Amino acid sequence: MEDRKSNLKLEGEGSYEGARKFQDAQHDFAKSGKVDAKAREAAKAVDGAEAAELEAARRAAAQGKSA
Repeated sequence: MEDRKSNLKLEGEGSYEGARKFQDAQHDFAKSGKVDAKAREAAKAVDGAEAAELEAARRAAAQGKSA
């Protein structure tokens, strides 16, 4: 991962530094080879014992709340 620095300091409605770190982490994960395993893990959780808890969290997030 290359270390990029920015002099832009927008914070509040958006964080350039946070957005860059998130995007870099997403790219690293996509290249890691773990995507298929994590997708299977998520599918098992959605269909398994965690289903009700995950659905409640999804609904809360859709309303702007944290579960």
